[in-house]
Amino acid sequence: MVSTLARSLGFENLSLAEDVVQDALLKAMHNWSFKGIPRNPSAWLMEVAKNRALDVVRREQNFRSKENEITLFLEQRSDAWTKPELPPLDNEIRDDQLRMMFACCHPSLPDADQVALTLKTLCGLDEKEIAAAFLSSTVAITKRLVRARQRIRETKIILEIPAGATLTDRLDSILQTLYLLFNEGYKASRGDELVRRELCEEAIRLATLLAEHPAGNRPKTHALLALMLLNVARLPARADEDGNMLLLAQQDRTLWHKEIIARGMSHLNQSAAGDEISEFHLQAGIASCHCSALTYEETNWSRILFLYDRLIEVNPSPVIALNRAVAISNVNGPGAGLSAIESIPKSEILERYYLFHAVLGHFHFQLEDFEQAIRRFRRAYELTGSKSEQMFLQEKVRECERKTAIQNTMILGH
Repeated sequence: MVSTLARSLGFENLSLAEDVVQDALLKAMHNWSFKGIPRNPSAWLMEVAKNRALDVVRREQNFRSKENEITLFLEQRSDAWTKPELPPLDNEIRDDQLRMMFACCHPSLPDADQVALTLKTLCGLDEKEIAAAFLSSTVAITKRLVRARQRIRETKIILEIPAGATLTDRLDSILQTLYLLFNEGYKASRGDELVRRELCEEAIRLATLLAEHPAGNRPKTHALLALMLLNVARLPARADEDGNMLLLAQQDRTLWHKEIIARGMSHLNQSAAGDEISEFHLQAGIASCHCSALTYEETNWSRILFLYDRLIEVNPSPVIALNRAVAISNVNGPGAGLSAIESIPKSEILERYYLFHAVLGHFHFQLEDFEQAIRRFRRAYELTGSKSEQMFLQEKVRECERKTAIQNTMILGH
């Protein structure tokens, strides 16, 4: 809805498009609870948002020069939106969403601002969720979004799908945005649920939309889509019946979705076209290793470590280095994993990342240094906002305490 309205109102009036959509949603919450859900909820919402936009356009002086054009656009679509038997301009809406993606990733905006704006505007994440994706603060993300919107107003960015080199430059930011959106769904940064499946599905939907359009049909797009599908296929086994998180070694692999894995492998094959190897290719390769192993013990950790060695060359981020340390520990033991973490450059960035402390806690647990493990697990608990992960970490602390009690009993016995 925001994408479609912004095309008419002008991208510089993005805030207005967001406001009228918000008004429509609030009105729906009020009206539908009394009158019931209409036959075509999408059309109802769009009609209310359109009427609200018309009211603002006719009232605000700064829209006078565009009033005829905007009014004609909105009124012409009134009939199409209110016919309950017809989908509301599906092809046009898909194009509008693509235009919005490319507009949010305009080169006049800094790379980080592009990604933050797209996550907020097109994907619906809030400032706290975006901050978690960037390992940043909510205040910093809020400032970044304000700065991006101000820049949009100043430069009057057009909603369009670019061509040539400009397309390639913007595509990288779009793929990074969809990657972060999927990650927020796959490992929710806060809330009662371990997984936010609707975000995973939205990331896959948008990536599929991109891959099916000539502008986005690139090997790295298929690589990202493969990565998403291969990971989402394993979601049914990530938690037990009570919603408690299960590690990879504990998962029932018969619950993994074989058809989705097959789709992921198909896109991984399509990503092999050309000679470029992106970080999405390498991460999808790692995911395929997990999906190909019939049991945890059969996992080809040497292959996974090889892919992480390549990945760290492409993207030497501390988070990638942390994941590589896990692969190292599975090949050479937890002591080697600890050494790998100690050698991560700029590791202080990870101090605010709960998985950094959870991984360290796991290594110390394996080495039977339960005091250090407890300290790390408790710090990870403080940093995560996910209830499921907090419960998992609490249980790890209790397990460490039980192990410590056994150790002390054995020492006293001697």
